Amino acid sequence: MRKVLAINYSQTGQLSRILQSISHPISQSEQIEFEVIHVEPAIPFPFPWPFLQFFRIFPETVVMQPIDLKPIKTQHEQYDLIILSYQVWFLSPSLPIASFLQSQQATSLFADTPVVTVIGCRGMWLMAQEKVKAQLQQLQAKLLDNVVLSDDCGAFFSFLATPMWMLTGNKKPLRWVPAAGVAEQDIIESKRFGIAIKERLEKDKTPIEQSMLRGLSAVTINEKLIASEKMANHSFSIWSKILRKIGPQQSTRRALGLIVYVTFLLILILTVVPISALIKKLISPFTKNKIVEQKKYYAEPSGE
Repeated sequence: MRKVLAINYSQTGQLSRILQSISHPISQSEQIEFEVIHVEPAIPFPFPWPFLQFFRIFPETVVMQPIDLKPIKTQHEQYDLIILSYQVWFLSPSLPIASFLQSQQATSLFADTPVVTVIGCRGMWLMAQEKVKAQLQQLQAKLLDNVVLSDDCGAFFSFLATPMWMLTGNKKPLRWVPAAGVAEQDIIESKRFGIAIKERLEKDKTPIEQSMLRGLSAVTINEKLIASEKMANHSFSIWSKILRKIGPQQSTRRALGLIVYVTFLLILILTVVPISALIKKLISPFTKNKIVEQKKYYAEPSGE
């Protein structure tokens, strides 16, 4: 009997639905024992988020500072495959998942184990996946595939829609803004990944060593966001250090620092980002080969 473990943390429930769609074919197999564990913080994060609280966790999320989690018990100590599903917070894996990956339990579970990562996000996930890759490498796990489902309303509208969803709990609080979140059809069609995984586990009893999802459009790389993500990630790293030095998470000093940071972030988005986008467009004929290489790198291991 093959054993598959899925690890999940979903604040809104969207990622859980994505995981359910992908894992349904696997869970129906008589040759596979499928198990899901849900990572839960000892002190739950709110949803919807109070505005300031959403930003208070920004510095700790960026540096992946572990938080206390509720105890998790798995049925087995080793698995043939682990499916790790996570959200992206501030270009990093969500803090509960980042904390679990740094736990002693993860050290034993992931060692020498094939892993498929599943991401549900607004659209910017490259830097978060790089951080997860680094954690999996430290755990001596084998990342074989990556699946990404992102918002379908476009970069501009998702910039408005997703924060509104996080702060109000409503996916469509304004009529003129498209609904936030991954399209329902995309969630339904993600079942194809589970079918491919199920077939590989059933037909070949040898350890999984190669991608199972190539040719299934598991990820789509938006080359326009590569440079923006790198720039934003660098800025996040600097500001996270500053804010942590200013004061503890719930302090008034941290709150004042966050007001300055949010103001800086809005100015950056309204000025620097459009200018950098224009510059990238102008020099794109000279950077075409580099962009192709970058897209290929970030698309691995499943490919576009």
